[in-house]
Amino acid sequence: MSTKRWFDLFLVAAASPVAALAIAVLAAAVWCADGRPIFFLQDRLGRGRRPFRIWKLRTMTREPDVGARRPTRLGAWLRQRGLDELPQLLNVVLGEMSLVGPRPLTASDADRLGAGHPAFEERFLVAPGITGLAQVCGARGAARTARLDAEYARERSAAMDLGILLRTVWINIVGKRRGFRNRLSS
Repeated sequence: MSTKRWFDLFLVAAASPVAALAIAVLAAAVWCADGRPIFFLQDRLGRGRRPFRIWKLRTMTREPDVGARRPTRLGAWLRQRGLDELPQLLNVVLGEMSLVGPRPLTASDADRLGAGHPAFEERFLVAPGITGLAQVCGARGAARTARLDAEYARERSAAMDLGILLRTVWINIVGKRRGFRNRLSS
């Protein structure tokens, strides 16, 4: 088992009492505010393009037409703080994801974005993460995201992962708008 995997499991184990309580409280809030289903599950691609099912708290309305769905009031708040991502700790425990890495894509998004930005393929050299370099840099657009994901895949290190995790905690505490306002551009 790699050092990164041990690090992921150590941090998840250390955070599990608080994370489990937070997930339970937030799941109850989703259920009370927005009904069922509480969780959103979707197939994504991991390292080597291996498919897996990602877990999130549901943040969108439930219209049959996917294009008509919008964030719920609670869902918007959860997304702003990244709290909808907490159930992905299960994906980390299962070894499908890491705490830090490129965000996992659906197969259709991977094909679409990979066709226009060949650097996107480098993201499949590493395990996808709950957070990543593109996320803490506030990347917008496929080209910048592809560049940052490729940079992470090439240059990843324990120090880089720790910096990304600390930056993620800060962004989640203050919210994405405030967290990105004073960031260094990369």
